Amino acid sequence: MNVALGVGGGIAAYKAAELARALMEHGFSVQAILTDAAQEFITPLTFAALTGRKVISNLFSAANPEGTLASAVEHISVAEQHDILVIAPATADLMAKLAHGLAGDFLTTTYLAFTGPVVLAPAMNSNMWNHPATRENLRILRERGHVIVEPEDGLLACGDVGPGRLAEPQKIADVVAGLAASGRRATVRQHRDLEGEVILITAGPTQEPLDAVRYLSNRSSGKMGYALAAGALERGARVILVAGPVHLDPPKGAEVIPVHTAVEMRAAVMEHLEESTIIIKAAAVADYHRVNAPNHKVKKTAARMSLELDPTPDILAELGRVKGDRLLVGFAAETENLVEEARRKLESKNCDMVVANLVSAEGEGFESDENEVVLVLRTGEAIPVKRAPKTAIAHRIFDEMIKLRLALHSSR
Repeated sequence: MNVALGVGGGIAAYKAAELARALMEHGFSVQAILTDAAQEFITPLTFAALTGRKVISNLFSAANPEGTLASAVEHISVAEQHDILVIAPATADLMAKLAHGLAGDFLTTTYLAFTGPVVLAPAMNSNMWNHPATRENLRILRERGHVIVEPEDGLLACGDVGPGRLAEPQKIADVVAGLAASGRRATVRQHRDLEGEVILITAGPTQEPLDAVRYLSNRSSGKMGYALAAGALERGARVILVAGPVHLDPPKGAEVIPVHTAVEMRAAVMEHLEESTIIIKAAAVADYHRVNAPNHKVKKTAARMSLELDPTPDILAELGRVKGDRLLVGFAAETENLVEEARRKLESKNCDMVVANLVSAEGEGFESDENEVVLVLRTGEAIPVKRAPKTAIAHRIFDEMIKLRLALHSSR
């Protein structure tokens, strides 16, 4: 995979050489692009020696003995030939130019021509980082779908102590590797491939009352389902989000239907089934509930208590029986035998895809911002997706869903 590494003009530019090496250790081919200001801190020859490739540093000049190469239109081919654009350090000046579409050098023109994921690693003085203009530019770039690797606190070159130090090169490289592993295409411009789709997504836990104040539930945070909803909206779909109790802000533009119990979730799903074209059951529905739970608080005593619990509705299985031509995606949270359990669920529930993850893994699954999953498909494939932010995992799921639907339609 090819990475274009843009280097801005700041004292942290020397760390970009370490970043180039770290990216290559991850298996990336690296093309360095240096701004004029960057060359005041580090030479193109350093990057040429590290990467084994000529360095681009000027929009119009031809190759020269220092190893630079450029032409008036080469920024277009560079943008087309690379999978991820990384800019480190991303100075305040560079971020302002990117946010407002100013293109006066090779790096900024390449940025405007680039349609893949963009990773920005800012570095600057603390006051510059906290300035309202910089914060507004960051907001614009985040809304554009770019990944921001936040600067770290510490001693800065100017002598101040505070936020603004470039993140460690290895950390930046790991973020890039996570995006590559997930197959994420981050910019909204690139993919409106779900336009016309109505995607019904369930998210979060359900809460099954035991009495007026207690309930059965699970550790689901809803983050994966909400990431799927946000990703679907980015790609042009209409989203109906049936959500159990969570502490998350709903994605702007989604039609959110709040529910508490499995029975309520089933009712909402079935009510909107007919208008949906794709169904993603990411919710962690409680397996059992107490029928006729008392509407008052049951007082605690010293005596042992036994409860009779009945199974909750199996929403996924019911959908599998009535889905028709819709694509049905289920989730499997397992603690062992991941792929085997996912295949069993795929067959028994008549799913087209099951997203399986080991919830026993530290830092993944429930309550985490990251996940590592295996996508088990109706075609027989099992596609591992390495650990990455849930937003990136969501886009990888959509990528594979689109390919899967084409494969299923062509086989009919």
